[in-house]
Amino acid sequence: MFFSRGRGGGRHARKERSGPPVVDTQDVPAAAESKPRSRGPYDISEPLPEVPRLDLGSLRIPAVQDVEVRVQANPDGVIQQVVLVHGESALQLGVFAAPRSEGIWDEWREEIRTSLAADGMVAEEVEGDHGPELKVRVRTPDGGVADLRFVGIDGPRWMVQGVFQGRAATDPAAAEPLTECLNGLVVDRGREAKPVREPLPLRLPREATAGPAGSVPAPGTGRGVNGAVSGPQTPRRGEPAPRRDV
Repeated sequence: MFFSRGRGGGRHARKERSGPPVVDTQDVPAAAESKPRSRGPYDISEPLPEVPRLDLGSLRIPAVQDVEVRVQANPDGVIQQVVLVHGESALQLGVFAAPRSEGIWDEWREEIRTSLAADGMVAEEVEGDHGPELKVRVRTPDGGVADLRFVGIDGPRWMVQGVFQGRAATDPAAAEPLTECLNGLVVDRGREAKPVREPLPLRLPREATAGPAGSVPAPGTGRGVNGAVSGPQTPRRGEPAPRRDV
């Protein structure tokens, strides 16, 4: 695995709805007293498999052979997009605040489906390793088509969304290295109150903030951080905005 960063913003900014967001003020659950689960994503409070991970703040991404971690950051160094790339496939990751009392993937998934339908695209719901997923073929800005597969995993006061694209969206074998990354993610939600659905903060690794041309080894690899490369542009669909409960 190696890690590269780019800078951007603009069209990747989330649209906020009017009205005050819901804030979850409940405490983080106590650390689990058990053996590590066989598959994540994991919460930071759980026993964790000991593997090298790239620390991006709220997300810690396991090192997997030949998988590149690409990020896009704004001028202040705040990460706005994380994309894992393996060959002709990619996995875009997002992590969001959720209430402790319930998951948000079911509602989130329906909003993705509604948003796609409004653009004339029909999403197919299938059962995946983590539960219900959505598969859809979308139009790209250049007039072509792209296959996307939306995966959501509810955790304790957080939700991870993964969007597979390229061969990984339709071919399980092609998706295996990216799925290994997804299953090995660790989420550090933090203890502070956050609005429901707000993206959890992501930051560049400390060693990658010195300058765009710097290169340092990524965890568990001999390869480096290249500061000049941005990630592939996954269509920014299916990301519902923060909402107000009624």
